[in-house]
Amino acid sequence: MTQAPSSPDQPQSSDLYDQGQQGQSQKEMLQARKVALYILQNVFGQRHTLDQAIDESREFSALNQRDRAFVRMLVTTVIRRLGQIDDLIRRSLSRPDQPLNPPILEYVLRLGVAQLIFMNVPDHAAVNTSVMLVESEGHGRIKGFVNALMRRIAAEGKDWTTRQDIARLNTPEWLLKMWIEDFGLKNAIDIATANLHEAPLDISLKRAITKDSLSEELGATILPTGSLRLHASKMVTELPGFNDGMWWVQDAAAAIPVKLFGDRIDGQTVIDLCAAPGGKTAQLASLGANVIAIDRSAKRLHRLQENMKRLRLDDRVKIEVADAAVWKSRNQVPFILLDAPCSATGTVRRNPDVIWMKNPDDIHSLIELQEKLLENAVKMLAPGGTLIYCTCSLQKCEGEYQIERILELHPELSREAVHVHELGGLSEIITPRGDIRILPSHLANIGGMDGFFVSRLRKD
Repeated sequence: MTQAPSSPDQPQSSDLYDQGQQGQSQKEMLQARKVALYILQNVFGQRHTLDQAIDESREFSALNQRDRAFVRMLVTTVIRRLGQIDDLIRRSLSRPDQPLNPPILEYVLRLGVAQLIFMNVPDHAAVNTSVMLVESEGHGRIKGFVNALMRRIAAEGKDWTTRQDIARLNTPEWLLKMWIEDFGLKNAIDIATANLHEAPLDISLKRAITKDSLSEELGATILPTGSLRLHASKMVTELPGFNDGMWWVQDAAAAIPVKLFGDRIDGQTVIDLCAAPGGKTAQLASLGANVIAIDRSAKRLHRLQENMKRLRLDDRVKIEVADAAVWKSRNQVPFILLDAPCSATGTVRRNPDVIWMKNPDDIHSLIELQEKLLENAVKMLAPGGTLIYCTCSLQKCEGEYQIERILELHPELSREAVHVHELGGLSEIITPRGDIRILPSHLANIGGMDGFFVSRLRKD
């Protein structure tokens, strides 16, 4: 699953109160929190993704830029720290076993606690706006309860957090268990801890662009894998080179799979299965490949097409709306990239709602789909060709075990091991069998990376 581009107004810091909320009227402050409330209800009530809920919110679009940034960070903080926040609410209740009534109360309290404990919002502002919010929604009779509960959390909440099991609370039990089984207790805790931090903004450059000069202009760091990591918090569209199509947003981990083709794809046909929104498609085209981009979503492919036009790479990309599990190429091709649909649990730093929207049954369905996609890809791959399979999932059942299965079923396939020099020396992300397994806790000292699995296969 390809990483979607970051929102232009997405902040890179949670210290947003001083950047816009101070000095606002009560009406403006209340409206921002109303929008956050509606988005949160949409995510948990309608089971929409956070990005979808924001995109569909007219109220969010009507806010000014600073309030959009504040609302996005507020909702993201609630989702990212959901387990801790709910635990703090339970601790403050005289009858924690009783459900909160009316249901809207739970959402109002979550927003208030996020501001009190995890954001730079003064206690009085967080308490007062929570009271105003519940009253504005027609539940004035409980405003005294909200006021008292919020004041108690303001007084005791930060002390309570020192006694919380943070990793366990903020991760669904079934998922944390899978991570423990796959990577051991310590690594599972490190993953859950890394997921609490915002992801940095990484970009990939077109092949002809010089990294040194652009990194200096952007104030960015060149990572070992060649991606640039930006440090300034600015709108993406205002950064140098964006309008000129010199680069695109792509996490450093997501940029690795295409690099494993090396220079062999220049002038070659490459099928990019499940291509949207197009970060890897852009990489392939930038390296000189003639790309056939397949995706079942016409809407997502339209966005891909627009991205390719901005990057001046659209002449190298042919787009087809189709189900990649059954679509067939006219002839076998030498190179295939399969960035398979997955649980996306490696992207929680960017998409904290992911782990609350999934369940074990979803994982089983995705595994079945990945198996079908792999089988179809093998059939289309020419002898001597290379297939790269990748997912942004952390579970081995969507990565390592899928590769073991396909190798067992197809003796004509073999693993082409990844070497350290291909990854700028990042030996810790190469598995003993020569695949790539990236955890969000890797490169933690410089901001980490998305979780990813990558395997390179060759057909004899």
